[in-house]
Amino acid sequence: MPSTIPTTAPSPRGYERLLGDMLRRAVRRGTLAVRYPSGGSATYGDGGEPKAAIRLTDPGAVRAVYLDPALAFAETYMDGRMVMGEGGLDAFVALGKINGVKRFATAPAVGITLWRVLERTWRRRVARETAARNVAHHYDLDERLFRLFLDDDLQYSCAYFADPGMSLEEAQLAKKRHIAAKLRLAPGRRVLDIGCGWGGTALYLARHCGAIVTGVTLSAEQLKVARRRAGEAGLATHVRFELEDYRAVGGTFDRLVSIGMFEHVGPQNFPVYFRTASRLMEDDGVFLLHSIGRAKPNLSDPPFLEKYIFPNGHIPALSETLRAIEGAGLLVKDVEILTFHYAETLKRWRDRFHANRDKVLALYDERFFRMWDLYLATSEVSFRHGRLFNFQIQIVKRQTTSSMTRDYIAEAEGRLRAVDGG
Repeated sequence: MPSTIPTTAPSPRGYERLLGDMLRRAVRRGTLAVRYPSGGSATYGDGGEPKAAIRLTDPGAVRAVYLDPALAFAETYMDGRMVMGEGGLDAFVALGKINGVKRFATAPAVGITLWRVLERTWRRRVARETAARNVAHHYDLDERLFRLFLDDDLQYSCAYFADPGMSLEEAQLAKKRHIAAKLRLAPGRRVLDIGCGWGGTALYLARHCGAIVTGVTLSAEQLKVARRRAGEAGLATHVRFELEDYRAVGGTFDRLVSIGMFEHVGPQNFPVYFRTASRLMEDDGVFLLHSIGRAKPNLSDPPFLEKYIFPNGHIPALSETLRAIEGAGLLVKDVEILTFHYAETLKRWRDRFHANRDKVLALYDERFFRMWDLYLATSEVSFRHGRLFNFQIQIVKRQTTSSMTRDYIAEAEGRLRAVDGG
């Protein structure tokens, strides 16, 4: 009986046929038109929306996409070897999401995915040693880049669109107001901001709530900007920023807040994260955690994001987060799911990113622009059509710290709105 195992690699045309077979299986909804390097073309799907078109420029691009579609679709686009046609990047990303990215897997990709899971498990074991390097990979990019697409306060997390017609600046101000209300602050309260970014939330809490704030970050660039902003605002005596791992912080605080940082902790560190939070909180303390969440735990994140955007990042499921909170002996007193808010945030970021294309290209090259455009586009689609959302969890040590109703949130927001200009 002749062997069914090929003894030689497929020819360029052979890879085109293999990729075509995969796309025929994967694209069930919508339409994808592909032009191959050989000059051939094919259309996949049911003929409906969304309609996307791509051109693969060379046989190596076809081979790469077939062998490792989860990463190579991104890399060939970044390198200009996969060129977008009808519908552009938006239609192509939407097509992948509505059909399910798992459908685009190929036989060779299964082994690659297994290797990535094993490698990620090993890297998580040394996560503390690499935490600063992982943070620097993303957040130590040129400050001018972030100013080209974020709001004026440099809020790099999900905004809160209390009114769908809000501008990005208004929604980010509403986010800070919403979080401050849940912290139940009073003048003189000592607050620790874990992963303080460029300092906007810490400055808000000091300026409008009278809090004494310590912000910690692992990004040298963010620290520099945050300290400068505190001095310019005349708040240096009320806000202190440090380059420090949250696990090394000493003392106790009346309030803890963490916005958009928990996604970098990793599940192996969830227990120590919440045990550390418990150690840092006064007995009547309140901790407000704001994070991206997913529908269920996963073993790995998209390889494109892992390799190029957030090394060793992990989007937590609400279930694994709550389990770790309970394991630390803490009490959950309020959970709010923010649906579509991050999709709207990302849409506005991407609009500004494109409006400032020339300025981005003055800082970085075309490949970088395509990489970040892909990051923003795939993220928006995941929040709008996928299974991602944001959650806010209010955590306490004592039952007596809690309120019987949620009325205090709206009341506090009203008081803050009167003084913060919103």
